[in-house]
Amino acid sequence: MTTLWLVTSRSFDNSGMPTVTMIGGGQLARMTHQAAVALGQRLRVLAERPDEPAAQVTPEVVLGSHTDLAALRKAAVGSHALTFDHEHVPTEHLEALVAEGVNVQPPPSALIFAQDKLAMRTRLAEFGAPVPAFTAVESAADAVGFGDEHGWPVVLKAVRGGYDGRGVWMIDDAEQAATIAGEQLAHGVPLLAEQKVELRRELSAMVARSPFGQAAVWPVVETVQRDGQCAVVIAPAPELPEELAAQAQSLALRLAAELGVTGVMAVELFETHDGELLVNELAMRPHNSGHWGMDGAVTGQFEQHLRAVLDYPLGDTTPLAPVTVMANILGALEAPEMSMDERLHHLFARLPEARVHLYGKGERPHRKIGHVNILGDDVALVREKAERAAHWMSHAEWTDGWDPHDEH
Repeated sequence: MTTLWLVTSRSFDNSGMPTVTMIGGGQLARMTHQAAVALGQRLRVLAERPDEPAAQVTPEVVLGSHTDLAALRKAAVGSHALTFDHEHVPTEHLEALVAEGVNVQPPPSALIFAQDKLAMRTRLAEFGAPVPAFTAVESAADAVGFGDEHGWPVVLKAVRGGYDGRGVWMIDDAEQAATIAGEQLAHGVPLLAEQKVELRRELSAMVARSPFGQAAVWPVVETVQRDGQCAVVIAPAPELPEELAAQAQSLALRLAAELGVTGVMAVELFETHDGELLVNELAMRPHNSGHWGMDGAVTGQFEQHLRAVLDYPLGDTTPLAPVTVMANILGALEAPEMSMDERLHHLFARLPEARVHLYGKGERPHRKIGHVNILGDDVALVREKAERAAHWMSHAEWTDGWDPHDEH
């Protein structure tokens, strides 16, 4: 039996301001808590451990698993809305909460399309949204047949779970397809195959939508992936034709309305070399591609998510600078001897304009432990600064070879 306990600050009169419950105690919940504090709201989190990023800072923490209905119920008691920092809560649990009167936002009827890639692909194809060719893979032969029909290489994906490059396999030929599909299906992993897209770059269109039906979009951004993981976000996407940007924003607004999404949603897109857009993934929660807006937009995604799930009027998404670049601080292969605090001192001495967000996570290779936002006018200059700052924070090395001891 799971042991649950609730940590609360002393009782106080909050003048009727709402409590929002967020399932998951990661960095997205931590940053949502920051936004809730500014709005006078309470963010309660369901976390698996007391040392998770949000549990470190939020005064109201329920400890338990997102797969445990009793824990979900306990976290939901007395909250005005229940929302998510990840998509992995079993749909049947959410439907049970809805039946019991919990205000689940986004509703399970929408969230399923962020949980199940095959359901998402199928639904999007039904209403004509641009998606790569795909098929369900129920046998190794299905994967081989799809590759033979559409040409190799193809992409094999786990239908559920998987992110940051996990649960995704680039398949070069029939032999590899048969081996990997056979292994995964034998382990009970449902699969789908997709045509590999020759892309110019990856984009993200962030949208927010309230239960009332109000919606807002941010500028379309470019996301730079390394080893299947988001490393850099450039807002707005440089040299993106106005017509294509408008098309991406319209698509995001349409998907949010068609799927009944509430809160914020990231529509991850492929831009092909001939200027076409294809939907890659959906995330119905705050998303890495929206972190730039914490410092670079009038209303960032975390405040907007709270506004949306509570059915407040949505905030202005106008950028505050011509360019904002977000660079993830990704754990080095070996953590530096210099403490994170000392690294922060050095960064601020050299780049006082850097906006740093640390997640309270231990350092592990490639782990997202924070991000840096830099605002400015010139894309190349702002990007170099953001990447230099992020690399310094993870490696205690300046990418331009700068050494403060050489200064005289």
